[in-house]
Order: sequence, then C-alpha cells, then structure tokens
Amino acid sequence: MISYWGIGAACGVVINDNLVLADYIIRVRKSGKHLLEAVIEAGVVRFRPIVITSITTFVGLTPIMLEPSVQANFLKPAVISLTWGVVLCAPFTLILAPCLMVIGADIVDLFSKIPSILKKQVSPKAT
Repeated sequence: MISYWGIGAACGVVINDNLVLADYIIRVRKSGKHLLEAVIEAGVVRFRPIVITSITTFVGLTPIMLEPSVQANFLKPAVISLTWGVVLCAPFTLILAPCLMVIGADIVDLFSKIPSILKKQVSPKAT
C-alpha cells in the first residue's frame, strides 16, 4: 500500500512536468511559430528544469533508500516508487509527450481535410 503512495507522488511530478511542457508549446504556438518549431523550442527551454527535477528528486531521496534502520523500512517502498518513477519517466516527458503532440496535430489536420476530400469526390467534375 505504501508503494502506491509513491507511485501517486511520482505521477503528480510527471504530470506536472508534462503540463508545463505542453503549456510552453502552446504559448510558443500562439506567438506564431509552427508546431514543430514550438516543440523543439519547448524541448530546449524545458529540458534543464525537467532533468534537474528528476535528478534532485533522485539524489534527495537516495539517503532514505539506503538507510539501514528499521524505522526507514516503513517508507522505503514509497521512496523507491517515487524515486525511480520520476527518473524513468523523465525521458518519456522529454521525448514521448512532444511526439504525441505532433502526431495528434497531424491526426487533427487529416480529419479536417476529410470533408473537403469527400466534397471533391461527390461533386460532379466540370467539363
């Protein structure tokens, strides 16, 4: 049960990182840049904060993971879940989230073109 609390805490940190990254991409898009440029700029700008958050979480919780006392054994499952969850999800935040945003935009573009394609196929050709 305690490890689930750590998983929940890791989910909170990872979701926060993803939201901040997505928000930055949206803000850059509103300034007039293309989606791919916005994703690259957001990845460059937000890379350091995301990596530093993961590293400091790992380094800050490592002493609790390595603590040999009996009192620390109660918290170790939560600490291990939180620590490794944040570290392992950082690459997904930096790589997978921007890729999914670009793929999602491509899907939206595809579906927005379908009505015009169908309209061209249904309308009679001018001679």
